[in-house]
This record gives sequence, structure tokens and C-alpha cells, in this order.
Amino acid sequence: MAKQLAVARSQKGRSPIYWPAWIWVAPALILDLTFFIYPLLYTVYLSFLDKNSIEFVGLRNYQRIFTNATMLEVLKNNLIWLVLATILTVGLGLIIAVMVDRVKVESVVKSALFLPMAISFVAAGVIWRFVYKFDPAGQTQTGLLNAITTLFGGQPHAWLQDPNISNFMLIIVYTWMWAGFCMVILSAALKGIPDEIIEAAKIDGASRFVMFWRITIPMIQGTMAVVVTTMIINILKIFDVVYVMTGGNFKTDVVALEFYNQLFTFSNYGQSSALAVILLITIIPVMYINVRRMKAEEAMR
Repeated sequence: MAKQLAVARSQKGRSPIYWPAWIWVAPALILDLTFFIYPLLYTVYLSFLDKNSIEFVGLRNYQRIFTNATMLEVLKNNLIWLVLATILTVGLGLIIAVMVDRVKVESVVKSALFLPMAISFVAAGVIWRFVYKFDPAGQTQTGLLNAITTLFGGQPHAWLQDPNISNFMLIIVYTWMWAGFCMVILSAALKGIPDEIIEAAKIDGASRFVMFWRITIPMIQGTMAVVVTTMIINILKIFDVVYVMTGGNFKTDVVALEFYNQLFTFSNYGQSSALAVILLITIIPVMYINVRRMKAEEAMR
């Protein structure tokens, strides 16, 4: 009896092992290890090797990313995308969501702006290549933007071939696709603001501007954080639009596209792996901040 009590005390507080649960979880773990953990570790390993994955070169691949002029331009382009595309997509999404909130044509406007999400980035790139298409002056302009420009007396412009504006023209395409997504998510958050708070602010004489900054923004800041995080992660990995519309030419190359070119065009496994690792390292802090914020919100409930 004493021996049984001692065993019971030793096992007290231990969580029981549910083997059936592990059986169900095992396939997911195996797939995760096979298709995520192993490729991740192997990519990190390759980033320390040379072009042919034979000789160990240490941090040389990473050094080239931050010292080579071409690579620095790639990083600069990604930074431009990160700042402008995030501001435009989230900003326009928020403004439109506030403007059409509780108006008669709300559903029509939302449907029209969300429609671009139904097509792929490749299809969007093809569509906008026709919009930006350039024909020499004196010829019939088949590109929509140049047709409008010449209609009002302007000169046709090679929008995608001009290195000064090519990145901005591509960012417009991304904004066209994702502003509707941001609008829908933020609009749902606006619907969650209690009417009592809005009515109380109106009674106190608050203007629309004051209500927007003092009530709307603080009440939906959690949702805004999620939307901003989603946009940042997507923008850091931007590839399709750039690949289809310019192929990275005219100073529009970005990290994901350069990784693709280094791997499949130049067969430089070391450099491409280093770029992939840099991209991963950049995304991890954003994911970490978002997870911590979500846990903090759950703790407050």
C-alpha cells in the first residue's frame, strides 16, 4: 500500500500521455519536417557554400548582398515597395471603408473594389501591361494610359521602361489588387464599433475628423495591425507582378525575383540561398510582433 502511494505521489502533477493524439498529429509533423524544417535548414547550409555548393565560403554570399551595387538596388526597391505599397493599400482601404460605411451603395462599391482579388497576380500583370503599353509618338496608342494622355494633348510615355517611375507604376498595380482586401477587413472592424460611442461623440459636438482620429482609429487598431502585417509579409515576397510586367529590368528588380534569377537563370545556389535566408530573417520579426499582439489581445479578453 505504501509503495502504491509513493508511486501515485511521484506521478502527481504529470500530464498524461495521449498516444492516440500523437498518432493524429504525427502526419502533420512529418509533413512539416519534410517540407518546411528540412528545406529551411538545408537552405541555410547552402547559403554558406559557393555557387556549385562545393566549397565553403562563409559569409561571402551575405557580404555580396550588402556590398554589391546591383544587390543594393534590389534591397532599395524592396524598401520602396514596403513603404509605399503598405501606405497605399492600407491607407486607401481605410479611407474607402470609412467613406462608404452605411451608405446605400456600400455593397456595390465594396464588390467593385474587391473584384481584382478574384484574379491572379499574373493575370493582373498582363492586364496592366496593356494599360501601360507604349507606342511611338505619331502612331495609334493601343495602351489605355497613353491613349488618354494623347487625347488631352500630351505625349506618349514608356511608363514601364522609365527607371524613374517604373517601380511606382508597378506599386499602383499591387494597390489596385489589394486595396479592396484591406477595405473589406477594415470595414468589418468599423461595423464592430458600438453605435452608442458614435452617438455620444456626436452629442458632444465632435467633428468627423475628430471622430476619425479619436474614436475610429483607436477602436480598430487591432484589425489595422493585422492588415498592415499581412501587407508587409506579402510585399516582402512580391514577385509575380514584377516578373510578368518588367522581368526585373529598368531598375525594378526585387529580392524574390533576384532569388529566382540567381537560382534558375545563373544556377548560383549559394547566392540564391542567401537571398532566401535574408527574406526569411526579414519576415520573422513581423510574424513575431503579430503573434505577441494577438496573445496580448486574447489575455485582455
